[in-house]
Amino acid sequence: SSVGFWADRTPVHEAARRGEILQLQQLIESGACVNAVTYDSITPLHEASLRGQTQCVKLLLAAGAQVDARNIDGSTPLCDACASGSIECVKVLLSHGAKVNPPLFTASPLHEACMNGKLAC
Repeated sequence: SSVGFWADRTPVHEAARRGEILQLQQLIESGACVNAVTYDSITPLHEASLRGQTQCVKLLLAAGAQVDARNIDGSTPLCDACASGSIECVKVLLSHGAKVNPPLFTASPLHEACMNGKLAC
């Protein structure tokens, strides 16, 4: 069930997913880990990128989030941003050195964008 699947999400994951920038900033300032991973290796940056939370992506990167962190499938936050069609997140990730063609076991960022009909990416 999905309840157990996401049981290890941290408050940082939740704030990033929901776009709660002030809460995210408070968590970071209080020492919360921006690179915490779930059982399937999802980071807060993956969450924010997948949901187009550009301000959260910027804050996480400024706080030291790993731009090319991989989840259990090998996907990076750039893959997630492309899959969701978030041009702004894509731009921010690229400006922070995200690899356009990381060696993947799954679809590349370009493939993710195309498969999900996000041609602007």
